Amino acid sequence: MRTLREQSTGITDTLVSAVDGLLIEADTGAAIDPDGLAAIAAAGLGLARRTTSATDRGTLRRVVTYGSHGCAAVYAVGDTALMVIVGDEGLDLDRLHQESQPVLKRIGSLLTDGA
Repeated sequence: MRTLREQSTGITDTLVSAVDGLLIEADTGAAIDPDGLAAIAAAGLGLARRTTSATDRGTLRRVVTYGSHGCAAVYAVGDTALMVIVGDEGLDLDRLHQESQPVLKRIGSLLTDGA
């Protein structure tokens, strides 16, 4: 997560949690409650997965929310975890989506190997 944050301009915060909202790891500033964000992201990911299923769109990859000061992207890490990336207005989402793939695979591998 740290490498992704360092190589992608605009990332302000990152975290990984289980799909039930239990925080696994966070790299966030004082303005963000990592436990609260993990719980909200897990709930949002669950709704997005159900929407994807109900509309027969395949496997959910990510959910992005946009606000007036930037965005938050929630990526599915297999069926058991998620990664949240918060960014400011300078975040290039297309680049982020490409650069996040190796990180997501690594996190998935670590969680699978650690089980």
